[in-house]
Amino acid sequence: MGTSGVDIGQRPSLERPVDAEPTLEGESSDSKVKSRWTFPFLRSERFWLVLFIGQVLALCITGSNTFSTLLAQNGTSIPAFQNVFVYILLNLVYTSYTIYEYGFRKYMLMLWKDGWKYFILAFLDVEGNYFVVLAYRYTSILSAQLINFWAIVVVVIISFVILKVRYHWAQILGILVCCGGMGLLIASDHVHLGLAVGGAKHELKGDLFMLLGATFYGFSNVTEEFLVSKRPLYEVVGQIGFWGTFINAVQASIFDRNQFNHATWNGKIGGYIVGFTLCLFTFYTLAPILFRMASAAFFNISLLSANFWGLLIGLRVFGYTIFWMYGVAFACIVLGLVLYYVMSDVLDESKKPWLGEDQQEGVAGIGTAKRRLVRNREGDNEQVGNGDPSEPIRE
Repeated sequence: MGTSGVDIGQRPSLERPVDAEPTLEGESSDSKVKSRWTFPFLRSERFWLVLFIGQVLALCITGSNTFSTLLAQNGTSIPAFQNVFVYILLNLVYTSYTIYEYGFRKYMLMLWKDGWKYFILAFLDVEGNYFVVLAYRYTSILSAQLINFWAIVVVVIISFVILKVRYHWAQILGILVCCGGMGLLIASDHVHLGLAVGGAKHELKGDLFMLLGATFYGFSNVTEEFLVSKRPLYEVVGQIGFWGTFINAVQASIFDRNQFNHATWNGKIGGYIVGFTLCLFTFYTLAPILFRMASAAFFNISLLSANFWGLLIGLRVFGYTIFWMYGVAFACIVLGLVLYYVMSDVLDESKKPWLGEDQQEGVAGIGTAKRRLVRNREGDNEQVGNGDPSEPIRE
């Protein structure tokens, strides 16, 4: 995949070659070799920031899942209509800021040259949201969140084949262990149907909808990681909102008319929709930063911790009971998470292989390896009296 046809929002100073590697300050080559076993990244503020953002995103997902479940239980299951407010809010905030930064002429030029890429990204994202929300008609919040792990498998396969990302064998083992847990969960729902976690009817049907939604999520996550590494964050998120609004509105008018007419409408339902919208707006704002600082795989691995929060909410709010096979499935996913985390060099994942050795094809934006490289280079120039380290680095 090539670079974007429009060079907007980039500063000439950011296009100079960078010779440094995006490693931690003071990290030697010997320490980097030992890092997988001595875990020095645990002492890095950047690692804990990545971990913190991941947990905030997990809470956002848990919140949106909870509101979706509450809406379905109160007779208001309208997947496309429910999501349209999220895209409208993203469009209002980020598209407006993009036009402010670019000017109307450059914005329209970007839309003409690169709009098709963002249309594909928005379509994948809209369909992922649609089928995930639809799944809550048939399955429980606990089962749905565990099955959403399938997005990780999709992300790893696409990243490996198309983006040339390489994984440690222990990371692959961790993913396979998580797959085993997911298989146990689906088998539990299939065998016990309404008797498994939460007692939801037709849980197998809900599981399949969730798998389809997770597949769309996997494709959209990799696409967004690629685009946000090359373009400003506000442009990418704004385009998701712009195209997503139209796609979602058309889909709602086709598939949600009957559900809309028979839905329950009151102040409580309105509050649930507002809560759902705000959770996902926060999610879409922070997710691109994690894609830059880590990777789509780490992003989805982090979201699996939403299962812990979902478990607490399911037990306390919805009165779920835990079937024994769910416990085994949950243990498998936790074990897989540990294997992936222990053997992954999260900080090195910010250096994207498709951007070149010096990240010269990327944007020097928030969380990118290129921004760190430029700052390191300008710090070296300052020490020898060269360069202009005061020059701001912007998206």
